[in-house]
Amino acid sequence: MKYKIGVIGLGYVGLPLAVAFAEKFSVVGFDVNPKRVESLKRGIDTTGEISTEELRKVNIEYTFDEAILESCNFFIVTVPTPVDRTNRPDFSFLIRASETVGRRIKNGAIVVYESTVYPGATEEICVPVIERTSGLKCGVDFFVGYSPERINPGDKEHTFKRIKKVVSGQNEEVLSIIADVYGSVVEAGIYRASSIKVAEAAKVIENTQRDLNIALMNELAIMFGKLGIDTNEVLEAAGTKWNFLPFKPGLVGGHCIGVDPYYLTYKAESIGYHPEVILAGRRINDKMGQFVATSLVKQMILKGITIQGSVVTVAGITFKENVSDIRNSKVINIVRELEDFGIHVQAIDPLANPDDVENAYGLKLFHEDELTTADGVVFAVPHRAYVDRGWGFITSLLRDNGGVVADVKGALDRYCIPRGIHLWRL
Repeated sequence: MKYKIGVIGLGYVGLPLAVAFAEKFSVVGFDVNPKRVESLKRGIDTTGEISTEELRKVNIEYTFDEAILESCNFFIVTVPTPVDRTNRPDFSFLIRASETVGRRIKNGAIVVYESTVYPGATEEICVPVIERTSGLKCGVDFFVGYSPERINPGDKEHTFKRIKKVVSGQNEEVLSIIADVYGSVVEAGIYRASSIKVAEAAKVIENTQRDLNIALMNELAIMFGKLGIDTNEVLEAAGTKWNFLPFKPGLVGGHCIGVDPYYLTYKAESIGYHPEVILAGRRINDKMGQFVATSLVKQMILKGITIQGSVVTVAGITFKENVSDIRNSKVINIVRELEDFGIHVQAIDPLANPDDVENAYGLKLFHEDELTTADGVVFAVPHRAYVDRGWGFITSLLRDNGGVVADVKGALDRYCIPRGIHLWRL
């Protein structure tokens, strides 16, 4: 059977996937954001993940008109699955995407979900929505599978084609089709999970594992700070052992590591089990923004700087370096805590969209030429554009007599600290 693929959601996950499949299949790229669609039609990916040259090499029919999806018989859903303010799963995007598929699906079609969910969600939440909207019966009129996304924004080495792909289907025949379709474009190979639930669980524990390891590093950083020991020096020493895992302390935000564990714990609690280790790690990581801010303030006080009315510049607002994505950025926690101390905060970022930052967080982004020289700097996100400028960039932000610098990810050379600057880092 010849498949025409409809990709629902053209963000960090959906667009690279659509571009890869378009080399072998006819592809419709659907997104509810007209601006996103029009930008892609012009060959511009505002996320910076796919170059204009790459976009122009393939023929994708970009659209925000869901009627175009009626010609598709293989759907891949790649929409966000965030959490709400109480850290409960927010399935609204997934439900709306399933309704879209349900309105356009035909007999014999296959629907593959890539969005991160808890084990069982595809069959418990998504399938009933498609059935209700379409009037079709899953397993008879249409079929589903799950293939967890493994896109790492900003990573040009571990791209869609180069990451081994886990696939699953509701039966062996569907699994075989899904494996063949993905296998035709994924160079790293295919792993066939025994069930949809296994594939869903595999995805959610990948990021839960990273979250817990980073939480351990963050707790160690807090402890070592109180002991007067440099955490990075400790990790360098410990890293000489062959099986020591190279995790580092830092802020844990974004739409994966800081979110996915809550999907697993939500499901666990729904069946009567209260996770302890996972939630403990989440609590530690969620408090790191506050810890960084208060640590900076303490160092400013020790340096004799009056806190109320002082100026601190926060360099970097995205959730990680070298990406423009601001979703669930924990840098905002640093900003809010500093503001609570009566500090005037100036935030800068070379990649973040100022309008998006204003709309999401009510925070104005400054251009560097608009900045007032500061008493302190939080080097929160080590974008390449900042790191390449080294200490010269940092000193340009501070008053002539120096100040306090919080290097959150240890990106600055600690052996070349300019005169008058006190360096603190996790």
